[in-house]
Amino acid sequence: MANLFDYLDWRGDLTLDQVPFNDIDSLILSRLSYLPFDGIVPQSLQESITIAKASERFFASKEAHEHVIMQEDIPLLQEVANSGRFGPLNLLGYVNQVDLEEEKQFAAVVIQMSPDCHYVSFRGTDLTLVGWKEDFNMSFTTPVPAQEEAVRYLEQVGTTLTGNFVIGGHSKGGNLAVYAAAFCSEKLQGRILAVYNNDGPGFDSAVLATDGYQRIREKIKTFVPQSSVVGMLLQHEEDYFVIHSTQIGLMQHDLYSWEVERDQFVYLDTVTDGSKFIDQTLKTWVANLEPGQRELFVDALFSIFEQTKATSLKELTENWYTNARIILKSLRDMDDAMRQTISETLRLLLKSARQNIAIPGPKVRRPS
Repeated sequence: MANLFDYLDWRGDLTLDQVPFNDIDSLILSRLSYLPFDGIVPQSLQESITIAKASERFFASKEAHEHVIMQEDIPLLQEVANSGRFGPLNLLGYVNQVDLEEEKQFAAVVIQMSPDCHYVSFRGTDLTLVGWKEDFNMSFTTPVPAQEEAVRYLEQVGTTLTGNFVIGGHSKGGNLAVYAAAFCSEKLQGRILAVYNNDGPGFDSAVLATDGYQRIREKIKTFVPQSSVVGMLLQHEEDYFVIHSTQIGLMQHDLYSWEVERDQFVYLDTVTDGSKFIDQTLKTWVANLEPGQRELFVDALFSIFEQTKATSLKELTENWYTNARIILKSLRDMDDAMRQTISETLRLLLKSARQNIAIPGPKVRRPS
């Protein structure tokens, strides 16, 4: 079954002038922000480097290879850089911020598609534990630091660069793209052509009710695989498209598993019953927990991970045997009140699962 690489083989020699920008192009550009372009792509919005040249510098840097999140990102960059469609495009404004105190993980880059149109790509969650904790923090607070940073970044991009914008991201990056578009100035919103949320979480009802979100809602294009978990978190007021993934379960979040047919995705009519079940279960679970309970649970969970001294998922899994012993000891040493909080929170999760076995899922629509 065909994926992004097959699309690049088929379409890669045709420029954006020859064949217009499409949804698969957006997915590819949204993945570029995951590349560790530190020291390669200028931070400034006044300077730029082509994707082809950035790729040369990346492959000349051993350090860059060590910070790649998914191994498929390496051949993707190579294919994109060698293509006539993407290789000549300019990259600029690369930022990569990880702040332990603020519990913030944020990265973004701008791709100049034409002199008067730019793609703003927001990175999703990387391998840092602080990045994952910030994702969990979304369950009880809005905005989280990365969302605030996304708005500041987009405003800076809009002030510095002329023309229109397409905004997108994958996973948390999709959430950041929507949030930035919803909370930037109304004037800047008028220059946004489309917002792409590729299997990214939604928002609480307060965000969906804002004037900014309502103004941008019709420009949002949300895509989820058939067994989506991440993209079904929180709430989406916009409709969404369901894409066939060749993976199973949580692994469908991997955009390299999303099936394409020539220049469009392979769509399904609805998500699976399993995805609907998880969606409703998690929503019920969160609804039954006060924000303070959610915060206590998340803080307790990650305080256990902190005991391992690991700063990334890679470090946590590479020393799994040692870290598992530390985690178990942390659970035993935890005070009764905190242990009860964790136990009660998990009990509510099981209860919500039993209650939602037969609940139908939300609406979907196929592209016209």
